[in-house]
This record gives sequence, C-alpha cells and structure tokens, in this order.
Amino acid sequence: MGTETDTAYGEWTDTRGGRAARRTGRRLGAWCAGLLFTGVSVVVGCRVADSDGITPVPQLLAFLPWLLVPTAVGLLLTLLARWWTGAVWGVALLGLLAWFAEPYGRTGEPAGPPVAQVRVLTSNVEFGQGTDALIAAVRDEKPDLVFVQECEYTCDAALRRELAARYPHRQAVEGGGSEGSVILSAFPLEAAPGVPGTMGMPGAVADVRGHAVRLQLAHPMPPLPDQVDLWRKELAAVRDAVAAPGDRGTPTVLAGDFNASQDHAAFRRILDTGLGDAARLAGEDRTPTWPAKTLPVFGTQIDHVLVSEDFAAHGARFLDLAGTDHRALVVDLTLHAADG
Repeated sequence: MGTETDTAYGEWTDTRGGRAARRTGRRLGAWCAGLLFTGVSVVVGCRVADSDGITPVPQLLAFLPWLLVPTAVGLLLTLLARWWTGAVWGVALLGLLAWFAEPYGRTGEPAGPPVAQVRVLTSNVEFGQGTDALIAAVRDEKPDLVFVQECEYTCDAALRRELAARYPHRQAVEGGGSEGSVILSAFPLEAAPGVPGTMGMPGAVADVRGHAVRLQLAHPMPPLPDQVDLWRKELAAVRDAVAAPGDRGTPTVLAGDFNASQDHAAFRRILDTGLGDAARLAGEDRTPTWPAKTLPVFGTQIDHVLVSEDFAAHGARFLDLAGTDHRALVVDLTLHAADG
C-alpha cells in the first residue's frame, strides 16, 4: 500500500510540476514577445506620425522592412504562449510594416516629347578608397554625369588625370576625408550655388543639348546618435535648395549619398517637392546600396538619384565597387520637353 501511495503521489507531483513549468514558459514567451513588439511599435509609431523621432529611431527606420523579422518571431512566441491579445498586436504590426514597405513618391512619365538621353552615375567612394574601381566602372558604363562623394584630394587628382578627356567639365568642393565631392560632366557646366554642409555638396547647371538642367550633389551628415539634429538640418537644407522659387520649373537632377531612405520623414519631404526617385521609377526602390559587406542579404537604399517631373527613368543598376562600403547607382534618364 505504501508503494502504491508513493507512486500515485509522485505522478500527481510531476503533473503539477509540468503544468507550472508550462505556465512559466508561456509567461516568459509572452514577456519576450511584448518586448519585441514594444521596440517595433516605437519605430512604427514614428513612421505613422511622419516623424524620425530620436535615437535609436532614425537609425532603425533605415531598416524598417527588416523589422518584419522580430515581429514575426514575437508573433510565433505569442502563439506558443497562447497570448491572444499579443497575437492581435503582432498581426497589426505586420500589417503596418507591409503597408509602409510599399514604394513612396510619384510615378508616371512626362507628357512632353523626349529631347535627350542622360545616363547618371553616383558613388560614395569611402574616403577615396573606391576611386580605382569607380574609374573602371565609369569607363565601362560611360555615364554623361558622375556624382562622387567622399572624394578626397588623391581621389580628385585621379579623376582629373584619368577621366578629364571624357569629362572636361567639373564642379567640386575640395576636402580631405569625407568632405570632398565632385560632379563630372560630359556636358558644359556653369557654376551654381551648392548646399552648405559639413561635407561638400556642389551644384551646377548643365547644358544638355541646349536644355538647362540643374545638378545638385547631396551628401548630408549621417544620423549618428549624437548628430541626428545636424542630419535633419542638412537634409532640410537640401530640400530648401531644390524647392527654391527661382529654380522651380528647371529640370533637376539631385544625386548622391543621402544617408536616408524612403522610410525617413526628412527624406520624404525632399520627395514631396515633386522630385521622383529614379530607382523607384525604374522598379528598384528597395534594392539596398549600404552597407556593402552585408549585401544583398541585409541593407538599405540610401544612395539615390532624384529627378524632376521632366525626366523619365528607364533603368537602374547597382554596381559593387571594391574599396567602398556603398554600391554605385547607374540610371538611364530621358529628358522631356515641357508639355504644350
């Protein structure tokens, strides 16, 4: 009798212990899911509010589509934990992330007749380290306009030496490290005011087969944790430059490393001036350009060619260049005359 009683008591104890362990596991799973959802909700909430928030939100917004991963993990945990309120939370987050993953900005083509074909290449050569690879890419791609960021003194000298015959026209801000920037052009250029910033952002007006086209290089500061306000300020300066009343109506190409994606409110405000993202127009709006070491598995598109409504974009290609942590972007544009 004593043995039977002990056995029954042991089974009862094991059952109680198993249930307690399952409750503890479910509680832990629900807590982990809640933490994941809370972090994602802060970022998504800023996206809904059309705000870039404060650190670490601007940095995470650059990778907004990738937040689908922690959200999906959290949703799985809620199902295992049988936390149905959390499951609703997770499904709502997945829906919002999928909604915001859609391309942003204008579509469609100009109504006027085509008057010129223009190929544009933009590249951040990372302190000049990707200069040789860039020169080779330029010779292969034969762009008409080249926008180069982080082109320090040795990079600038190499471009003059190797590419001056094809690109006799240039506008540059000379500088060391990340400060130097250059616009190279096969078309005649006139100097134009650039955008003031920590790094060089030169401007020019190109004569594209008899049509004036405003060129502006963009390279605002990145949203480092202690420089988010400066990042916003310099992106706003780029926006103000292209939205200036005196330049409205002039065909415009704004290209470079924006240190911002379509998920940043500060970048969307530039698009809201009427510019279109050439990669988006060509169906490549989510192709990542940085950081090159993790591409194509993981990354974000922060290198852009933005164009006014006078342009149509028919192709966008992303080039892997040795020596730099950015992909170069090549786009084929068609300039159209004003309708009517």
